[in-house]
Amino acid sequence: MRVRFALALSALVSLPLPAQAHDIYSHLRDVWGGSCCDNNDCRPALYRFVASDLQMFVDGRWIEVPGERIQYRGLPGDTGETGGGHWCGLIYQPDFSSRGALYMTKCAVLPPQSAAAQDEP
Repeated sequence: MRVRFALALSALVSLPLPAQAHDIYSHLRDVWGGSCCDNNDCRPALYRFVASDLQMFVDGRWIEVPGERIQYRGLPGDTGETGGGHWCGLIYQPDFSSRGALYMTKCAVLPPQSAAAQDEP
């Protein structure tokens, strides 16, 4: 019985923790110095500029991102599936009285070269 317990415990200890996936975000701070990511608030996200405004693809929809929330930087450990775009924020799901989810952006991370692309016509 003790051997089985010890084996099970060692197997559990060796599993990667979910928080490790967010290690690339743990150092990010918003404009007020607060953390951009609280455990599961950050994710890779496709991005585009429409009439010089940033939109990011979060939960299957394009959302507007306030300009003051954008950080132009590379993230060590980024796998590149979104071209360097990452969104950190909260999603408030609708209740019966509202028409859709509310997206509150804490931070939006774009690769440094996208700052120049934003200004191109």
